[in-house]
Amino acid sequence: MESVPVRCPACRRDHAYSTPVYPCPCGAPTTPPVLRGAPVVPITHRTWNDDWVTVCCRGCGRLDQWPQPELCCPCGTVLRIPVRPVTAHDATVAATEGTRPARPSHIPLPRTAPPPRPAFRPRPIHTARDAVTVAALYLTWLGYHDVVQPTERSPARIDLRATGLIARVDATTRPTALRDVECLWLHALTTSARSVLFSLAGYAEDAEERADGLGIPLFTTDLTGTPQPVNAPADELIGTGA
Repeated sequence: MESVPVRCPACRRDHAYSTPVYPCPCGAPTTPPVLRGAPVVPITHRTWNDDWVTVCCRGCGRLDQWPQPELCCPCGTVLRIPVRPVTAHDATVAATEGTRPARPSHIPLPRTAPPPRPAFRPRPIHTARDAVTVAALYLTWLGYHDVVQPTERSPARIDLRATGLIARVDATTRPTALRDVECLWLHALTTSARSVLFSLAGYAEDAEERADGLGIPLFTTDLTGTPQPVNAPADELIGTGA
């Protein structure tokens, strides 16, 4: 996994950004070619074309659409990481390599240790409804087998419920705020339930600190539909399950 230096233009904070690795259907790991030294761009609004990039698999030459690399700075700015566009040469190589037999997709990648449960199968996110669906699938994967989505969203903005659990899914383009964390916690307190938060744009620094203190698991979800733990309570939930 390649790491590139990134500086937030808003707060001038330096980050080490690790490029994501996606599984090509041929089985080879695929990584968007990040442009080293190119300035990052703060995201103020989203469009479909800006959220996806074309990436060429070095293993089989296949061209696929994968999420545009992004980084959420603790200052609240979401940064778009520049990626080298696919060139005519890349397309020519892809066309040539695409005629070759692909490697069997059923060959498993090596693992250092068996996972505690079957690997979670992500689902691409294109809409806010998709984000809620992915969160429901993920909670089910964690062991909550009665996850339901309320027919009408409550004033507390609860998106998912299960026995002893409530969850909110923030599909907006701004980092989840402190108020959202505290409102979810208060509602969970009145219903004697555990609360979980999913966010597409990450969390404000004070919101993350408050969630740590309250023991609320925080997850971020990228456009591939893969939730990632943000804090220690989330790591603990993954380890123990429901």
